[in-house]
Amino acid sequence: MNRLADATSPYLLQHAENPVDWWPWSPEAFAEARRRDVPVFLSVGYSSCHWCHVLAHESFEDEATAAFMNEHFVSVKVDREERPDVDAVYMEAVQAATGHGGWPMSVFMTPDAEPFYFGTYFPPEPRHGSPSFPQVLEGVRAAWAGRREEVGEVAARIVRDLSERTFALGTGDKDEPPRPPAAEELHAALLGLTREFDAVRGGFGGAPKFPPSMTLEFLLRHHARTGSEAALQMVQATCEAMARGGIYDQLGGGFARYAVDATWTVPHFEKMLYDNALLCRVYAHLWRATGSALARRVALETADFLVRELRTEQGGFASALDADSAVSDAEDAPHAEGAFYVWTPEQLGEVLGEEDALLAAAHFGVTEDGTFEEGASVLQLPDSEQLLDAGKLASVRNRLLAARDRRPRPGRDDKVVAAWNGLAIAALAETGAYFDRPDLVQAATDAADLLVRTHMDWHARLFRTSLDGVASSHAGVLEDYADVAEGFLTLSAVTGEGVWVDFAGLFLDTVLAHFTGPDGSLFDTADDAERLIRRPQDPTDTATPSGWTAACGALLTYAAYTGSGAHREAAERALGVVRVLGPKAPRFISWGLAVAEALLDGPREVAVVGPDDHPATRELHRTALLSAAPGLAVAVGAPAAEPEVPLLAHRGLLEGRPAAYVCRGFTCEVPVSDPEALADRLAGGA
Repeated sequence: MNRLADATSPYLLQHAENPVDWWPWSPEAFAEARRRDVPVFLSVGYSSCHWCHVLAHESFEDEATAAFMNEHFVSVKVDREERPDVDAVYMEAVQAATGHGGWPMSVFMTPDAEPFYFGTYFPPEPRHGSPSFPQVLEGVRAAWAGRREEVGEVAARIVRDLSERTFALGTGDKDEPPRPPAAEELHAALLGLTREFDAVRGGFGGAPKFPPSMTLEFLLRHHARTGSEAALQMVQATCEAMARGGIYDQLGGGFARYAVDATWTVPHFEKMLYDNALLCRVYAHLWRATGSALARRVALETADFLVRELRTEQGGFASALDADSAVSDAEDAPHAEGAFYVWTPEQLGEVLGEEDALLAAAHFGVTEDGTFEEGASVLQLPDSEQLLDAGKLASVRNRLLAARDRRPRPGRDDKVVAAWNGLAIAALAETGAYFDRPDLVQAATDAADLLVRTHMDWHARLFRTSLDGVASSHAGVLEDYADVAEGFLTLSAVTGEGVWVDFAGLFLDTVLAHFTGPDGSLFDTADDAERLIRRPQDPTDTATPSGWTAACGALLTYAAYTGSGAHREAAERALGVVRVLGPKAPRFISWGLAVAEALLDGPREVAVVGPDDHPATRELHRTALLSAAPGLAVAVGAPAAEPEVPLLAHRGLLEGRPAAYVCRGFTCEVPVSDPEALADRLAGGA
């Protein structure tokens, strides 16, 4: 066992028995490198990363390679999901130096953590013009021994270049303070997305094709505010294409990480918590906007997948399911990507019998040639016309699911990440509320309870991860505070429990105090966090909302519940970067665009006042939750002199009946007691 045996990351624990003498990221590792006068080899990956497993098997489990590494390097292993700050800083260097990035990430650096040579996956022997991993190790060792001055100059230049990278909040005019995007910038972003939209297959851009969750949320909000049919059509086409494609698990629900092709046919089979939380919410919001039966089905199936497959014993949600699994129950069976999910016609016949197998093959697009590897097919719904009636489809799915459950299952990364659980809380709370599924709301509440019990200290600071109910020592980053606040505010809107607004306020006060720069810009790490070669700062959205844009949304919503000018002003200032990037790169700042839509709309605030158990209170509350008004804040509670949520203060019943107040900036219209009148008030844009 090496030094990873006590790690709280399942990914690190997978390497605990490697012959490589791994160190976790720590001051002691770099002190050891200085003592021995050797470079540091940093390897960054994550548990469900296919090529991370390949590199580990080929090189890190190889005795000769490990012996060379142990003699000439101090080797440090990092889980990118546990330390996104370390990953971000060095990935920026990798991308700047090579023009691309990815995982596993391989970085060679000085004992002062200054990088000088980079790569991702290196094969065990030279391939396609790429050097082998042993060749890379020998080359770096030789450079360190014979060209130390040159290595030092390269490292210093890279650190200097990284330190000069900043993000502008405004136009560049020093006399003009940062301001959020206006309607014209949002319209320009819409036009940019229209140009990138794949009108034939849905989505944006070509292969590989990733679920554009935040872009779809922006388009839904833009449609709600402006009535843009073009925006709604892009959402509908993309959501239908994904739901019918192989990227969606047609048997068990839930989405894979991305499609390797442009048609959504063949996925990279890993399933991530954050993707499914975000997409569950997108489909629920699409149903809210259109009443689509497909959107309703996918939202509920994805929510059920989250609870069934990713919920931990402690009530939180695990990070991911691997792409790989064993191809059989044999002890020495090899692992293969997608083995758990794909089918051949023969396998369908073994489970369903000849007649039903033929119907199922046609329904799910299973062919003799296959759509994946070795004649296997990924299940899809290639035809809009359903070939199996509801009863027969349920029977087929149940039998295939039961057979699939007997296969060796993909590994699960049980690590609970605060930010991603915040996203899941928001998705499950809303989905449960929309579709009368109190079990989903309870699952969201249980996860929120776990975050408070396990991830929060006495100073309301968050730990990023936990495993088996034990928090790690890794400090929360900006996305943790922002996404947990977003989840808690959404949970309060659904349950009416003001305590979640209070917790969100504590986390957002930390954002203002420790993550915000003098000009209103936001950093990914706190001002009292571990110092790296650069303090990471990135407003662009990738697979999840960036900490920056997520914080903008949570700050704005919190201000809508509390009337806090400081939180609203912080959101408006930080949205200045969206004004700059939105028209140029809308796909990479989409959550910021969605928040800007809420700002332009108000956001509207609804205070529902009435006894908790009164049917009219519940109907008004449901009507408010079903409004598509961008960024709508909903508070519900009985009349009280000092309500838990400030938005409810000084709001009374209407002639003794439950009432709803529609407000902007705490300035309210005349209250209504009729749900239809409330729906009319909330329809349309600003």
